[in-house]
Amino acid sequence: MIAFEEERRVTSTSLENAELVLPTSRDEAVHAFGDGSGVAVLGGGTILMPELSYGRLRPKRVLLLQDAGLSGVARNGGSLTIGAMTTVAELEQGPEPLGTAARNVADHEIRAQATLGGNLCAPAGGATPRGDLQAALIALGAQVKTAGKDGERTEPIEDFLAAPDRRLVLEVEIEEPQRAGYAAAHRPHAHAYTIVAVCAAETSAGLRVGLTGAGPSGVRAHSVEDALAAGASTQEAAQKALDDAQLQDDALASAWYRQRLLPVLVRRALDDLEGGT
Repeated sequence: MIAFEEERRVTSTSLENAELVLPTSRDEAVHAFGDGSGVAVLGGGTILMPELSYGRLRPKRVLLLQDAGLSGVARNGGSLTIGAMTTVAELEQGPEPLGTAARNVADHEIRAQATLGGNLCAPAGGATPRGDLQAALIALGAQVKTAGKDGERTEPIEDFLAAPDRRLVLEVEIEEPQRAGYAAAHRPHAHAYTIVAVCAAETSAGLRVGLTGAGPSGVRAHSVEDALAAGASTQEAAQKALDDAQLQDDALASAWYRQRLLPVLVRRALDDLEGGT
């Protein structure tokens, strides 16, 4: 009880000077977000709430999106539009490799609460990489629609992840691939982030390979794609993943371990892709 009261007190202190905003539509959410200055966006809260609870984040405004109409999956032919507030659990039966990536996020309780937008925007933690779905979204060639200081825009996920400016994610559009592959290494703990994950997909634009746990955010393995296009074997191409990675030590694994693990997982994902033909 003492620990519970202490956490509640810390959370209250972190939010006591913050303005809580609860938009009831997409337009209201975009207007309330503005240019993002001083705003913390609360989706499922699985990442943000610990930051608020322990005072590591003290925003001026907290934007609560649960009633903003930003959830759900809409299909249009071979493409899907997924709202930012769609939970990870709702993506478990989605097109591969997104479905498998979603099923491997934390545990059932976390997946039922965490959102696509939150996972996509997850900053690199001080001790662990985050954003378990990013590799799958990169492999699927996701287009991300956001709002910010210059209005709304749609851009490839790689550009979104690389952008330093703050944006409010509204929705993500993906196409169902012709085939897909997935390989990952996980910690044997329900709430641990993925150590390394590799996703591959054959899309209308060609083969794409995405990596999670190989940098501060998801990484597209251009070198692997280029090597395969040039006729390299799967094993030779898998080694090229190290050219795109930004490996570092953290609480989950060392850079040394990832350096040896990554090519193995790339080869497995590519083999899985071939097996899906």
